[in-house]
This record gives sequence, structure tokens and C-alpha cells, in this order.
Amino acid sequence: MKDAEYMRLALQLAQKGMGFVAPNPMVGAVLIKDDRIIGQGYHEQYGGLHAERNALANATESPKGAALYVTLEPCCHYGKTSPCTKAIIESEIRRVVIGSHDPNPLMAGKGIELLRKHGIEVVDGVLKAECDKLCEVFFHFIQTGTPYVLMKYAMTMDGKTAAYTGASKWITGEAARRRVHEDRHQYSAVMAGIGTVLADDPLLTCRIEGGRNPLRIICDTHLCLPLSSQIALTAKKVPTLIATSNTDLQQHQPYIEAGCRILTVPQKEGLLDLNKLITKLGEKKVDSILLEGGGILNWSALQAGIVSKVQTYIAPKLFGGANEKTPVAGQGVPLPEDAFLLTNSIVTRLGEDILIESEVKPCVHRNC
Repeated sequence: MKDAEYMRLALQLAQKGMGFVAPNPMVGAVLIKDDRIIGQGYHEQYGGLHAERNALANATESPKGAALYVTLEPCCHYGKTSPCTKAIIESEIRRVVIGSHDPNPLMAGKGIELLRKHGIEVVDGVLKAECDKLCEVFFHFIQTGTPYVLMKYAMTMDGKTAAYTGASKWITGEAARRRVHEDRHQYSAVMAGIGTVLADDPLLTCRIEGGRNPLRIICDTHLCLPLSSQIALTAKKVPTLIATSNTDLQQHQPYIEAGCRILTVPQKEGLLDLNKLITKLGEKKVDSILLEGGGILNWSALQAGIVSKVQTYIAPKLFGGANEKTPVAGQGVPLPEDAFLLTNSIVTRLGEDILIESEVKPCVHRNC
């Protein structure tokens, strides 16, 4: 097998840590000796051993003289665990093949430099694009200190998110809905606005076997969440945070007793200041958010410049209606050239539905 093939195996291993390692990155590692796999591992959970140490722990024979394939540059600083570079050097591994460089300021190429200083051959950039994509949430969080926000919505082919009665279950089929639950497992938090909660009374939980429930964040400027809602009734079982501008501690108390946490955030133009909100969430180590908002929250998030990627689920249906709900509401842009531009789109077929994933080109609407 060649370098790319071993790195592809390391990538597959890394994905097993999805949903369990945040705010750390998903990382996989494979040990090769005499063209044989003698050990493999991945970062399994936050605070646990890193991929390199798990691969060494699982080695079936001495790693002396072996090659290590790892999706991300090995750490060289002390954190929850001791440096992986130390374990690599002590194991007398002769060659290390790396996919991505770690942008963490504590790293910045220092891991590679240290390995080379100890006479270890280092090859980097193998399957770099795939390894970088695996770590897109981590890279964003470590460089900005704020969560990576993925805006998701489902619509018909004529751009409607609900029928004229307000009914929206279900626009997409089972395959698309399962993908949403997989993303809820992957992302640290799911965010919705009070309008969505009042209209749909959702649970916002992950309903796949072995899945992990994300932190539920409800943007509720005036603190109107019904205590009879599914969100409030399950808050003692599923972590729930209400972001509000209401500072009345007496009004907070019933929600706290129900199991909710309250985060006060100032207003901007009559709505929550989303920039202040994600800064506070970043300080709480929330590294990623799946935004499942309605049109108003989606527009506010785009205006605030906090959205990194958009997921558009399109169902082969037509609802019609001149004034029905749209995925992105608000005032809208005044001119076509002021549009929020999307780039690097990927199209996936999910049953009869289509998923388009696109990165948001930053700052276009502000000419910066």
C-alpha cells in the first residue's frame, strides 16, 4: 500500500470519533512496519488518549523502525494528555506521514520541527484536502474562538418551507431526515429560534442508535418559551440553553427549575446580538452549531456573518402559495450584487431528495 492508502485508512478511523471529541479534532493513526499494519487508533473521546497514543497502545509488536500515518500533525504540548511527539520519539518510530498541519498557536509546525530534530523523517500534506475537511470545525474554532455554524433548511422545489397552513412535516424523506440526525450527533449544539419552537414544538434531539444529543440553544429574545413545550419538558434529560435579553431573574427561575440554563445576551435592532452570542458560546467551548432556524433567524445569522456553511435539502415537491415561508426571510438584499455568495458546492442524492452543501463566501455583502 502507498502513503495515500494508509492515510485513507487513518481518515476512516478518525471519523469514528465524530460527536465525542469536541472541541478537540477528529484524528486517526495507523502504524506500519514491513508493509504490515501493526497498530491503529483514533481519538475516541475528549480528554482521552490521542490517536497516536492509541495506535501505539494497540501495537501488536514493537513500533521501533515503523512508520506512523496520522491525519493531523502530532501535538507537542501538554494538555489533557502529554505530547504525542514524546511518545513517537520514545517509540523509535523512523517515519511520520502527516495529512494536515495543526493551526493551534501552541503548535504551528512545532510538532513537525521537533520530530525532524530527533532524526525522524516527516512527510506532510498527504491527502491534505481530505484531512483539512475532516478538521474544518476544529480549524475554525481554534483560529477564531467562535463556533463553526452550519445553517440547514429543507424546502420544496418552489422554495417553500411549509404549506399555507403552516404544516411542514415532512418536506423531505427518511434518508434526508436521517442525515440531519447524524449531523446533530456530530455538532456540539443545535440552535433554533423561538418562532420555530412555537410553530413546530420540536425536540431537536439526535434519534439514531448510539447517537449523542447536542446542546439545544433556543434564541428567545423576550423569554417566551412555553414551559409546556417539548424543549422545556425534556430539559432535565437533554442539555438546554436559552439565549435571551430578558434579565428578570424571577422570570428565569421557572426555566432553571425545569432544567434549562439561561444565557443573557444584549439586543441589536430588537433581536439577539448573534455576534455577542457566539462569542459567549465560544468561551463555553461550544465549537460547532447546527442552525435549524426559521427564515428570520437564518437572515439574522447571515447578516451577522456567523454562517460558515449552508445545507439546502430540496424535495421534489411543489407547495405553491404567494406568501408562504421562505428559508431566509428578513428584508433581503437590495441588489443582486449584494447577495450572499455560496461556493464549493457539493451535491448529494438522498433517496428522492437532493442535498446541496455550500461554503459561505465571507464578507461579500459588506464589501470587505
